[in-house]
Amino acid sequence: MNNEIKIMIADDHAIIREGIKNLLEFDGKIKVVEQASNGEECLELLKGKDVDVLLLDVNMPKKNGLEVLEALRNKGSNIKIIILTVHNEIEYLERAMDLGVNGYILKDSSSAELINAIERVSDGEKYIQPDLIPALNAKLIHRDNDREKLEAVTKRELQALILVAKGYSNKDIAMELNISERTVKNHLSSIFKKIEVDDRTQAAVFAIKNNLVNIF
Repeated sequence: MNNEIKIMIADDHAIIREGIKNLLEFDGKIKVVEQASNGEECLELLKGKDVDVLLLDVNMPKKNGLEVLEALRNKGSNIKIIILTVHNEIEYLERAMDLGVNGYILKDSSSAELINAIERVSDGEKYIQPDLIPALNAKLIHRDNDREKLEAVTKRELQALILVAKGYSNKDIAMELNISERTVKNHLSSIFKKIEVDDRTQAAVFAIKNNLVNIF
């Protein structure tokens, strides 16, 4: 069939892969050409393989779905990627969007919605499950507000904030930045006001949320 969409499914549960395969291939418009049970296998099988859309689970051994997505985009791969997951937490969707995902849909969706997502992504559109969009928009607005706050933070204050998020004490920060503890306290006081937090724990959470520190 000329317009057949070639799919690869990456999920660590064989029964889920088979179930998705049977649903997708029912009307003949979609063909599952490859399956992978973990992230590393997924990347290996994609080499030299003609695949239109990759259905990618988040929770997989060896490399999780977000790591696979990041690896493919870092290699310059233009393959269309849809995250198919149980995770409705907006942080996963936000991270996937940052990494260049083409679609994001939950496993409790109907087969009709999944097929619709695949067809639209295959045609070059982005597809985000509709009921996730309001929370994503609110998150992105909040992130824009955080960026405005960060613009007011000086380079030296930013260095101190990152060290706070890494668990450094004031004494450790002073030694790391070659400044006095009094100066550290002044920096932290200024930081707390600028990013609108009350203590170093909240400051650390702010830093992690805004990807100033990699916790993975």
